[in-house]
Amino acid sequence: MKFISSLILAILVSVNVFAQKELTLEEAVMGQYSKFYPKQIFGFNWIPKTEDFAYAKGYIDLMKSDVKGNEESLINIMKLNELVGSKFQYFANVEWKDENSIYVYQGNDFVVFHLNEMAGQYIKLPENSKNHVIHKSTGRIAFTMDNNIYITDFNEFQSDSYEIKEPTAVTAFDDPNIVSGQAIARSEFGITGGLFWSNDGEQLAFYQKDETEVHDYPLLNINEYPGELNSIKYPMAGQKSEKAKVGIYDLDGESVSYISPKSGNESYLTNFSWSPDGKKVLIAEVNRDQDHMWLSAYSNTGEFIKTVFEEKSETWVEPERPALFVGGSNDRFVWVSERDGYDNFYLYSITDGLLKQLTKNDFPVKSILNSTKEGEVFFTATGENPLNTMVYKVDQNGNQELITEAEGTHSAVVHNDGKFVFSNYSSHDVPSRSVIYKNGKEYQELIKAANPLKDHKIKHAEIGTIEAKDGTQLYTRMIKPYDFDSTAKYPVLVYVYGGPHAQLITNRWLDGASLWMHCLANQGYIVYTVDNRGSANRGAKFEHVIHRQLGTVELEDQLAGANYLKSLPFVDADRIAVHGWSFGGFMTGTMMMKASDVYNVGVAGGLVTDWKFYEIMYGERYMDRPDQNEKGYKNASLLENADKLKGDLLMIHGTADNVVVMQHNLALVQKFVELGIQVDFFPYPMHEHNVRGKDRVHLMRKVLDYVIEHNH
Repeated sequence: MKFISSLILAILVSVNVFAQKELTLEEAVMGQYSKFYPKQIFGFNWIPKTEDFAYAKGYIDLMKSDVKGNEESLINIMKLNELVGSKFQYFANVEWKDENSIYVYQGNDFVVFHLNEMAGQYIKLPENSKNHVIHKSTGRIAFTMDNNIYITDFNEFQSDSYEIKEPTAVTAFDDPNIVSGQAIARSEFGITGGLFWSNDGEQLAFYQKDETEVHDYPLLNINEYPGELNSIKYPMAGQKSEKAKVGIYDLDGESVSYISPKSGNESYLTNFSWSPDGKKVLIAEVNRDQDHMWLSAYSNTGEFIKTVFEEKSETWVEPERPALFVGGSNDRFVWVSERDGYDNFYLYSITDGLLKQLTKNDFPVKSILNSTKEGEVFFTATGENPLNTMVYKVDQNGNQELITEAEGTHSAVVHNDGKFVFSNYSSHDVPSRSVIYKNGKEYQELIKAANPLKDHKIKHAEIGTIEAKDGTQLYTRMIKPYDFDSTAKYPVLVYVYGGPHAQLITNRWLDGASLWMHCLANQGYIVYTVDNRGSANRGAKFEHVIHRQLGTVELEDQLAGANYLKSLPFVDADRIAVHGWSFGGFMTGTMMMKASDVYNVGVAGGLVTDWKFYEIMYGERYMDRPDQNEKGYKNASLLENADKLKGDLLMIHGTADNVVVMQHNLALVQKFVELGIQVDFFPYPMHEHNVRGKDRVHLMRKVLDYVIEHNH
């Protein structure tokens, strides 16, 4: 009987193994965020003045639920289209105007719909309109066309044509160098948009930039016959920069007031915020050298009131979050600063300055979620484990509380009164859970997702740590073949980014990895990643060490990873390849040239080859200007180190890249030609800084085929 039981068990095991399916590269690339994305709640919103929430079921049914999960259908997207004349295919963006009315919008199409009346209005904004920002209570919509700002609202609706009347022009500049209402400073300093409604919707603030002296950079558009020039403004390190202003438009008086930097006409203005009563604004000003910041208060007509505080640094100061006014005050606000080594909260008064440091964590704030009328601030932070994203709250006395007990990566929406918190989270072992927390305790589980990859040959990544040269702990991720054999020898692909604002290894489902890595692993590879010093969410000491020497400390840490790999009995130490994109492309080139005895194959995409070719806002923060740091620029330049290349290198670039312009890649190719060194180069016509859509399958096939073919 014992023999028969063992035989049955063996058969069951073999059947289970046989049932596991190979994941194709096309499935991995195109299906990671669709077919193989764990089930979760899409479009979660707390419904105003209630304890209920709404979400989009299957993207097409708008559902309402109480916190216990008892749900009902509100409206189907097809029914909404039928009632108002819109043509939405799914609920892409939904915002609640009040407890009975919603805004639905996508692209240039906007609908306000009253659920209690089952009626609404639909407007279609001009096709060339962009940067739409709706004010919820008034229904006013601010947007840009070309480089100017306009305002309309649902009261201008014409029912016979579903079009709007002539919108109100806020700005009317004929000069194309004056750009209003868009993100400025190339979206650095946390800037994601350029239009800001006051709380009452009677004033509209906006960023403006004068690009007159910024270089006109040529990009080729091959989609026209014959090809034509697409000229963009691109401020390279050390060159002339844009000049920033903040405009404030008063709808009643139809007038605009402007605020300019006080420290120099090429200084940056960022982190705009309104006081609740709309009478004051706070703006962070950063000098061009990015080592001095002033947070100043202005009136709503642009008069300077005072500088509340300033910060300086020997490396850089980078404010990324606007001031948050708390407790209904028009004077007291919370500010995030890493002045003590980590992003922490500080309570300020415009009148009295610093009142209190609210948090004193040895880990960074990641995002601000919401604040209550009592002044409690809900936020995300890593907590003690830098791979996590946890939800916390802190009150104005500095009392801090962890809301989410389960470790992992939480994405949260806080109810306005702070009583409830919705969190969708995943971790190394949890594909996805959607949970309601009440008063800081788990209250109701809404979804516990199954593993969408359970039938495929996917092996859990192994998360570990190694030590940097100075003893700093570095996190690593290793992906092995599904049928890993500890007695075999495997080649390695090191996947690298390594730059600021990025963290590749996180405690979430798949540990931050892409599914294509598992495809390569199952072809007999180890795929390995190190988050080196300079990358995100480890504090100032960890991140600022790269100042004026990009690629130096990062390479040290990557070599620590390589040394660890070489110590493993199952690693073929003579077959280590490297691949990365953008900063990771720069690191790929750096590793191939400065450590040519370690890495013998590289695929560098969208790579920075010399920081003098990169934009002012990012490049000068980390490297200063070229004339201030000649040695640092020379040492970091791949052009200066090209003669050290020994292995096989493939460089890839989108021909319409407006972030890392193609001059980077072509200058390095030219250098290799001069040196008589053979390399490989592949352009992706008309793709920008990355290759997206179905062409991405072609890209990843190109990358993996090159690695497999040459890593011998």
